Amino acid sequence: MKKELICIACPIGCHLEIYPDEDYRVEGNQCKRGLYYGKKELTNPTRIITSTVAIEGGIYRRIPVVTKGEVPKDLIFDAMKIINKVRVISPIKRGDVIVKNILDTGVDVVASRSM
Repeated sequence: MKKELICIACPIGCHLEIYPDEDYRVEGNQCKRGLYYGKKELTNPTRIITSTVAIEGGIYRRIPVVTKGEVPKDLIFDAMKIINKVRVISPIKRGDVIVKNILDTGVDVVASRSM
């Protein structure tokens, strides 16, 4: 039985058809990233998380953060619970680790700007 997805790996937005019974064969992709995305989305979906954390002593009250890699999709809400509790103190430089190895995924949450 085929699964249908819209690929988000690039701006084209290809309509993919994935066949799990055929070793996750992918059709409808216009680039190689669609092949990878289609299979991965059905076997182990992941996402990069972008958010903000509270900062004291900065020019704004919150500083943007991003994960340095992809986090399993089923852990996003748990990761956000942790991120939402974080408070940092200025100065922070872009790339500074805000949360190390979030939920033992091997992925760090880092500042995406300096403040």
